[in-house]
Amino acid sequence: MDLAGAGTWRARGPFVSDIFHEVDEEVRREQLKKLWERYGWLVITLAVLIVIAVGGWRAYQWYEAKKAAEAGAAFEAAVALSEQGKPEEAEAAFAKIAQESSAGYRALARLREASELAKRDPKAAVAIYDAVAADRSVGQTLQDLAALRAAYLLVDEAPYEEIRKRLEPLTVPDRPFRHSARALLALAAWRANDVAATRRWSEMILADAETPTGTRGQIEMLMALTAGEGKS
Repeated sequence: MDLAGAGTWRARGPFVSDIFHEVDEEVRREQLKKLWERYGWLVITLAVLIVIAVGGWRAYQWYEAKKAAEAGAAFEAAVALSEQGKPEEAEAAFAKIAQESSAGYRALARLREASELAKRDPKAAVAIYDAVAADRSVGQTLQDLAALRAAYLLVDEAPYEEIRKRLEPLTVPDRPFRHSARALLALAAWRANDVAATRRWSEMILADAETPTGTRGQIEMLMALTAGEGKS
């Protein structure tokens, strides 16, 4: 065995390996260069678009926060006008918010506008409440609240059947104002001298363990009045 030759090969091995490594590196650099020359514009374009998108989103968030703050201040000012005994000015302020502000404040402002308007024009207030009750974009809770308030304005004059059509959908177990709706229906039926309907709603109220104590007491008084009238 040629020990000298073997030693020479071992010495040359790392050298040859380094050459191959350098060649590989050169090939990779050349490939990357070609890729950059071909697709570099696309990378730059994507980077610019990402920066623009992030900047646009931040600007949108800032704008929405600014609008919400302005709407909140305007709403508080309108409430203050109402508390100061200036219903017409408060009504106008709430109407402006309802037209110009973000969706959340817009729905609340419409309800407050109707509340102020009810003091001098109940019919017009009912029209606003009905519009909110029909607007699915405001959410079920505000829709039900608007329907209930409209019924409160109508209960003294409207026929029981109209009140029933308005409020009966609100009386099912999963609706948030079911207790108030049932109580108002019982009152409307009692005023219409509809004993069967009065008993129906009263019994529903008393059978519901979640009925508030105040509502339960009112209905017990109403049933006592109904029983007394029946004896007479």
